[in-house]
Amino acid sequence: MAEKTDNEPPSPSLSPSPRAPAQASSYYPPSQRQVHDSGVTFEEYHFYAQRTRDEQRLYESPQWQWRAVFSSRKKAADAIEEEQNQNHDGPSDGRIVTDEEWANASRAFRTASWGAVFYLITTDILGPFAVPYAIGTLGYGPGIGIFTAFGIVSCYSGYLIWKIFMGVDSHEFPARNYGDLAFRAWGTTARHVVNVLQAVALLLLLGQVTILFGQNISEMSKYRICYIVCPLIFVIVGFFLTQIRTLRSFGWIANFGFWLNILAIFISMGATAHNPPNYAIAILGSVGGSIDPASIMPDANGNYPPVITYAGLPTTDLIGSINGLLSGVLAYAGLQLFVEFMAEMRRPHDFLKGMFIAQAVIYTVYVVYGSFMYYYQGQYTFNPAYLGVSNYGWQTAGNTLTLLSGLIAAALYGNIGIKVFYNNVLVDIFKAPLITSKGGKIFYAAIVPIWWSIAFVIAAAIPAYVYFVSIISASCLLNLSYTIPPWLALGYDIRKHTMGTFDPAVGRTSRGPTGVGRYIRGFFSGGTFQVSINIWHALYFLASLALSGLGLYASIEGFIEAFKIPEVNSFTCRSPLNLGT
Repeated sequence: MAEKTDNEPPSPSLSPSPRAPAQASSYYPPSQRQVHDSGVTFEEYHFYAQRTRDEQRLYESPQWQWRAVFSSRKKAADAIEEEQNQNHDGPSDGRIVTDEEWANASRAFRTASWGAVFYLITTDILGPFAVPYAIGTLGYGPGIGIFTAFGIVSCYSGYLIWKIFMGVDSHEFPARNYGDLAFRAWGTTARHVVNVLQAVALLLLLGQVTILFGQNISEMSKYRICYIVCPLIFVIVGFFLTQIRTLRSFGWIANFGFWLNILAIFISMGATAHNPPNYAIAILGSVGGSIDPASIMPDANGNYPPVITYAGLPTTDLIGSINGLLSGVLAYAGLQLFVEFMAEMRRPHDFLKGMFIAQAVIYTVYVVYGSFMYYYQGQYTFNPAYLGVSNYGWQTAGNTLTLLSGLIAAALYGNIGIKVFYNNVLVDIFKAPLITSKGGKIFYAAIVPIWWSIAFVIAAAIPAYVYFVSIISASCLLNLSYTIPPWLALGYDIRKHTMGTFDPAVGRTSRGPTGVGRYIRGFFSGGTFQVSINIWHALYFLASLALSGLGLYASIEGFIEAFKIPEVNSFTCRSPLNLGT
């Protein structure tokens, strides 16, 4: 027997901005809801999502970034967004927001094209400079196999995120981040878990690139600059780039960053083919250092062993191979940002086009670049690969290009990490002004240097860069990219196949029995094929969780070994790459 679910709305006074007064009914329309209102049913989210999708199918695709330079439409869009921001400053402006204005504000926020998404995804994910190290610790066969498998599964996880987004996002109830999907698939607790995991991951990623490119600057200066200043230079420049708040604006810079990465790849490949490995720093983070330290040690006459490559696993010790595998996880990590990308797209239907093309380019670059570099450098292959170039001139060229593209990627991590923290902690808990308001913009600008400083301090205190990457990958990135998508898809499908009806006129949702019984019924609903998909998602979830545990074990073991060797960290003037006196 169908039953009416509770749709108890919050008091309008608790909403983020004054909205239109309620009609002669106990139901509050979407414009009067809080941002994360547990009283909104799945049926209501799905109803408005389908209505939004029908509307968006009629839209013309936005112009690509370079075409938009000479178009008056971008200026018009900027003017509309500014007007919307001014009209939605919050309770202090005393203005009533109608349902139509509420939906229009969401429409004005969505301006990005699939071309912009292609560049954002490649900027977010494309990081081939750890791939040669990963292939080296695994061998050609297992290494390429692992990257192929991760590439396929990464595309599948991206598809799952897109599918859920399309089913729960709408102009009335926009899904702005990864946590919003968890909230609508599993509830409030799931949202908090995902948001915390994403914020921690982005903070650690920001710290990781800060230390990485601090070493980059140090090597470019031939260790003449006090090392602690090198990452600080990177951080200060990042302060200014992270002031860009919208991903539409980031699309322009991401375009530039993509081509910088491609140029750096070609330069490092050419330099590696015509120069010996950088033997001196191999002990600090090379393939041989992880799997067989004796293979990179010089003899009594100072001669280093010849380059060795392996077709299969180079060692029976799985610790080094697992850490290499985790570098592969980092190479495809970035799916946690896909919701933010889709949230700013004018036509989210086009997202798959941008994602599949981006992933195909990324996979091709990874396999070709990783195999090429490993072929020439073997056990001396360094992580990151461009630091393993021995010729200083070519090394500096690669360092400069990767430094610029790294700044863009770091600014993207900082931008979204701060947004997740701002919207889900400061706005929800401490009632900070909305980020689109004037006060919110000032608040955001003030948080940027604090966020970057915390990231730097965390990363700078850890001396073993390779194992720091492994910890990030195993604890956060692997779960965000491979564990959470099937879990969310399972919750989404269960709710969808036990969905009742929603009447938008009175806000009434009717469905069958709720509680645990609903989840059991939903798991086995939808026919044989759907039940098979549910079982596959459950197995996918458990396998990813097990790999995360295995990765954490390998990372911790690696850390134990690393801390046995006295090694400088970032709080010093001496660079960790400087092995001289």
